[in-house]
Amino acid sequence: MTGATNTAPARFVTGPTMRHVVVMASTGAIGLVSVFVVDLLNLFYISRLGQKPLAAAVGFSGVVGFLQVSVAIGLMIGIGAVVSRSIGAGRMAEARRTATGGIVVLTGLMLGLGLLTVAALDPLLGLLGAVGQTRDLAGAFLRITSPSLPLVAAGMCFSGLLRSVGDARRAMNVTLVAAFVTAAIDPVLIFGLHLGLTGAAISTVISRCVLVAMGWHGAVRVHGLLGRFEPAALAGDLRRVFAVAGPAVLTNLATPIGASYVTHSMAAFGTAAVAGQATIDRISPVAFGLVYALTGAVGPILAQNLGAGRPERVRAALRDSLVFVAIAVTGAWVVLALAQSLIVLAFSAEGETASLIRLFCSWLAASFLFSGALFVANAAFNNLGFPLLSTGFNWGRATLGTIPFVTIGAAYGPAGVLIGQAAGSVLFGAAAVIVAFRVVGRLGAAASEHAGAEQLVQGSGAASLAMVTNRHLARAPER
Repeated sequence: MTGATNTAPARFVTGPTMRHVVVMASTGAIGLVSVFVVDLLNLFYISRLGQKPLAAAVGFSGVVGFLQVSVAIGLMIGIGAVVSRSIGAGRMAEARRTATGGIVVLTGLMLGLGLLTVAALDPLLGLLGAVGQTRDLAGAFLRITSPSLPLVAAGMCFSGLLRSVGDARRAMNVTLVAAFVTAAIDPVLIFGLHLGLTGAAISTVISRCVLVAMGWHGAVRVHGLLGRFEPAALAGDLRRVFAVAGPAVLTNLATPIGASYVTHSMAAFGTAAVAGQATIDRISPVAFGLVYALTGAVGPILAQNLGAGRPERVRAALRDSLVFVAIAVTGAWVVLALAQSLIVLAFSAEGETASLIRLFCSWLAASFLFSGALFVANAAFNNLGFPLLSTGFNWGRATLGTIPFVTIGAAYGPAGVLIGQAAGSVLFGAAAVIVAFRVVGRLGAAASEHAGAEQLVQGSGAASLAMVTNRHLARAPER
């Protein structure tokens, strides 16, 4: 089952950290953006049908899909973090065993979540504020896509395993090929066969099949990153995985739950407002794909250097990631501001829908500086042994940083809802970065306390530091 005999060296413990950040984020972004582009094309095709309830249904179903995928991403983060640490410490057999057990459990959990979603669709969409035809359309879409959640979860996990060994190109290709397939069949199903939103749902399922096939080939056939399933070791491996994955799932759920409150607030202003928000929600990950990619891209860099006992490189990678965020967001903001009229025209937006899109492109896009900072800080917390901090900051933003700000903003109309959401991101993004640097400083201080031990055996410094930081890491979740 292991396929290739590749030893998967720890690639991120040497060389410029900025280069690793740029390579991992840019290749990861291509893969991510390809997926987001498909979502954007789905909305584009649906908007060309000229029916506002269809566009609003895409928005409601997108929020539910976001909740589902956020669980899968959290579990993937846990598996990737533990596997990356094992690789950084040179324990490949342990890494393969953990990856295998993790994927088996991940797919089983996601199957259960998909079936539960189908069973609870009516009350779930009702909580979001979907009514009438819009509610029926969103429900029909999710009844097709939800049972395929195990496919997307496994495909994402394979892609994460490829990133854990530094194979950014293959990790990118996993999602890129799946996105190309979807983009090709979308217009055929939606327009050629006149299936509308149902066609978009069918193309989503097909893309997930391609995703898992591509991921399995790269992770298993090329790198041999899966080993024999060992039930006797599963409990111990899962404890390590869920020490990260449990808080990571809670962390990731915070964002879509906060988005659900925003959607519920926006629904009070009608389908045009929901359609505007749906368009923004699909434009932003395409425009800021580099920023979104950092959550998964920087994690293996941090984890490998922690496992190798290199806290100074952990700090450098964190700093370089934030510089990268600033450059990426500024560039995307400028493009959005200049292209806003074309975006409004492309999506046949008018009235309230067009006003919300212009507000985002002109001003609110800048708030992604702080959203990106929070993404980087979360990656640091999850991979350095402090996942509860990530959980706390994300839930803080989703509750204290969303509900009061959006509630106050809603009194001034749908534009106020978006402004309130952005204001909360600024507050919690800035605070998370400050705490992330303090965490890295603590790891460096813990390693320095044992610096004298390095001199006892020449050449044993990296091993000593690795032991110190790993002991510190093992204690961290208890704090």
